[in-house]
Amino acid sequence: MNIDTIAAIATAVNNGGISIIRISGPEAIAVADRVFQPKKEENKLSSMKSHTVHYGYIKDNGKVIDEVLTVIMKAPNTYTREDVVEINCHGGVIVTKKVLETVIKNGARIAEPGEFTKRAFLNGRIDLSQAEAVSDIINAKNTYALKNSLNQLKGNVYTKIKELRENILHDLAYLEAGLDDPEHIDLDDFKYLLADHINDYNKDIQKLLDTVGNGRIIKEGIKTVIVGKPNAGKSSLLNALMGTDRAIVTDIPGTTRDTLEESIMIGDLCLNIIDTAGIRNTTDIVENMGVERARSMTMDSDLILYVVDASQPLDENDEEIIELIKDKNAVVLLNKSDLSPIINTETINQKLKKEVLFISAKEKEGLEELEEYIKNMYFKGILEYNDEVYITNLRQEEALRRGQESLKIVMETINDNMPEDLYAVDLMNAYEALGSITGEQVDEDLVNTIFREFCMGK
Repeated sequence: MNIDTIAAIATAVNNGGISIIRISGPEAIAVADRVFQPKKEENKLSSMKSHTVHYGYIKDNGKVIDEVLTVIMKAPNTYTREDVVEINCHGGVIVTKKVLETVIKNGARIAEPGEFTKRAFLNGRIDLSQAEAVSDIINAKNTYALKNSLNQLKGNVYTKIKELRENILHDLAYLEAGLDDPEHIDLDDFKYLLADHINDYNKDIQKLLDTVGNGRIIKEGIKTVIVGKPNAGKSSLLNALMGTDRAIVTDIPGTTRDTLEESIMIGDLCLNIIDTAGIRNTTDIVENMGVERARSMTMDSDLILYVVDASQPLDENDEEIIELIKDKNAVVLLNKSDLSPIINTETINQKLKKEVLFISAKEKEGLEELEEYIKNMYFKGILEYNDEVYITNLRQEEALRRGQESLKIVMETINDNMPEDLYAVDLMNAYEALGSITGEQVDEDLVNTIFREFCMGK
């Protein structure tokens, strides 16, 4: 880790009430002393008590840049566990950059993305899962994502992983002791005890892995695909949900030839809605590409909104769609209910056992019922949220699966009556895989990659 002093704008760069320039490192207070002049106090910041606020001016070569409040925080009780100074200046873009330039001229360097949080991790204030939670909090799209990220920031993932690793390490230590001193430590029945332990470890890991699907939905939103045959009203539904004419709507079948993606909020959950080309057999090369993409999107969705023109009979295109979505999470929307419908709930239920709702995308009727149904589906069913930790991070998921696979190999080794010294190799692999979640077993390149995804100043 570099031990130089870093600085960055810690707030959004735009015109606002205030901006904050954050400085961290061994020379943070000295750098601040070079640019900050207290209005009344004559003493330097270095002589002030930690966690105090001081009013004065930022100066560059004797010229006043801005009137500011400066907060001094001395190590180790800071975000980075280094000396930290935060300069609260006026929120204009120009003045903020001027203050930062002055700080850089006086001994600091520009921080890399995520470097403040990286230092917090490297200095042992937080583990890697907590560091990733910081980024997730910043990027949270809804209340549920925020709550889950806050739980991770509290160390909920770390606590579970730490317990698992300690138990595995205990088994490893006993095994190694028995191999080193067979006269005093008998390993004859150890494999049976170890097998029981591994079953418990796998249950704990699987419990975390079982949260991955819902964790992704919480973090990224519900991947919602609108499907139906041409002219069923799919694009009209998207426009109605968006409250704007986002998609082109005509009476010409096949108007939508590619996917159109938008996000809307229903309560505290995000719907990532994808409007697709109408599914039908066509000789038009471009439209057919859109139809194939619609089929692919449908298979990879969390939720399907199947739009049916209730004023027209079902045909072979509807039959294909019904077959496509019968095993998927879907709701059937009988559209154009303002016209004389010839299709009803009974007609659909004879072919497809799904929830059926009546809507008119054109008249914006039935949309509240649709939104209420989706909220009930996810909030009271699939996503009955509690204080359990949801794994939302692909890196953590992969590490859990590696750990689980290593434990599986240990179990196979036990079942095959292989020598005890072979257990240790894969037990250690499991221990290290789980350690990569918290950052206790991780290489420098991975750390750099993770923090490179952070925003500046964090």
